[in-house]
Amino acid sequence: MRSWRVVFLFCLMMFLLVPVSFAKDKIVYVVPVEATVEKGLAAFLERALDTAESAQADLVIFEVNTPGGAVDAAGEIAKLLTDTSVKTVAYVNNRALSAGAYISLSADEIYMVPSATMGSAAVIDSAGNAADKKAQSYWLAAMATAAEQNGRDPIYAKAMADENIDLPEYGAEKGKLLTFTAKQAKKAGYSEGTVSGKAELYSILGIEDADIRSLEESFPEKLARFLTNPYVIPLLLTLAGIGIVIEIFSPGLIFPGLVGVLSLVLFFYGHLVAGLTGYETLVLFILGIVLVILEFFIPGGIAGLLGLTAVVGSLFLAVSDPVHITISLLIALTVSICLSILLVKVFGKKMKFFRKMILTDSTNTEQGYVSNPNRTELIGMQGKAVTDLRPAGTAIINEERLDVVSEGSFILKGSSVKVVKVEGSRIVVREVLEN
Repeated sequence: MRSWRVVFLFCLMMFLLVPVSFAKDKIVYVVPVEATVEKGLAAFLERALDTAESAQADLVIFEVNTPGGAVDAAGEIAKLLTDTSVKTVAYVNNRALSAGAYISLSADEIYMVPSATMGSAAVIDSAGNAADKKAQSYWLAAMATAAEQNGRDPIYAKAMADENIDLPEYGAEKGKLLTFTAKQAKKAGYSEGTVSGKAELYSILGIEDADIRSLEESFPEKLARFLTNPYVIPLLLTLAGIGIVIEIFSPGLIFPGLVGVLSLVLFFYGHLVAGLTGYETLVLFILGIVLVILEFFIPGGIAGLLGLTAVVGSLFLAVSDPVHITISLLIALTVSICLSILLVKVFGKKMKFFRKMILTDSTNTEQGYVSNPNRTELIGMQGKAVTDLRPAGTAIINEERLDVVSEGSFILKGSSVKVVKVEGSRIVVREVLEN
């Protein structure tokens, strides 16, 4: 009888311990989705999901707090969430606006804190204006698809991006974009629940005792996100242009040249670390610089043209958005040209950089250089024309046979002439009429 009691107690203990052990075996990753949505964030989230999949995680919680950002980057992130085999949860702890709303809708589940907001997802261009109809149509379809694939009514997703949809019960009458509060999102079925914080979220998801791992951005990833920001790219290219222009006009200052080179290094470093480009782009840029320098020693234009094409091409390859890089290059070029004009016209600077490659010496009379002997001593002397002057001919002056030219009139052979002007090797004579 006693042995049965021991067996019963042992089975009871095993039964009580199994749920705890099961919970402990769960692996959950918490990944921040913060600040502006851009390609650097997409690269970080790709690494995060790869890490979660490699660890066979059961759940990935994306802690969302973003005002939005680039549409193309948001599209890449949404595709990552759709393609992953790991369950995903968007935890909106503050705001999920614009591209942030699209990313949240792409998650399997959404939870919000009471003060959180989600929506206001109109697509705009780089100038801050409403995008063209083609871009708007794509974005509306993408928002609707993100909602539908997780069983949500797409009308609300469309209302977040289209102000023509009338939803007055949610404070989004015609002419306004829909922005959900936590309560409204729950009512519309866009949120699985409103939680006070992570502790309540973990309780609802049943992962209080799970192996929760926080995955933060590394310093190179944070730096790459900053350097690939749409507002930082034109700044880097402009600084590069300014530094190079100042160094050309004032060689030896070193600092401006270092700033220019460092700006270009940071530009390519950010895009390489973010996974937006490969080393072949950097090689193409360096090759272009070499060809441009080679043009100074082997003139002809071909090397310089190929070099400039390689440099500009490498910048376009590094940045996937051709419109944005075009605007950035135009800004940098305009600032560089204006600076060059300012240095030349206002400060009287000259391109000292090219002095060793361009011949600036001149052989003028003031420095003692003459192309031929100057016969100014002949002025006023008289002689005889030994040939007819038509008007050019030959005359003997001061017992020297010289090539001369009359002032324009015909002078017969044997006539007396007088030197009236000497211009280099040109000796001008006038006929002397005898009484």
